[in-house]
Amino acid sequence: MSAFNAFNANIPVAWSPNLYVTSVRGIPGTMRLHPRTLEALRLTKFNRTMMKWNAPTFRGMLQQVKRLVVIETEEMYNARKQKQVNHQA
Repeated sequence: MSAFNAFNANIPVAWSPNLYVTSVRGIPGTMRLHPRTLEALRLTKFNRTMMKWNAPTFRGMLQQVKRLVVIETEEMYNARKQKQVNHQA
């Protein structure tokens, strides 16, 4: 299942204590700032998910690379993982 098929959030992203960030696009062909921002977020590989604390600094970094990543709340991430498990079974 693609991370592009994101679920609708029941709570706003700003209220969620944790954010799950998945890299969904490659780095080649992007601005010089984008690879450095993704390295700071520890998203150097494609299709990797990292849990980050929901802080203004991270939200600002995510705003710069928003076309390269998918941002999910904890509830959305758990629902997506559960759907993957059910699909594999």
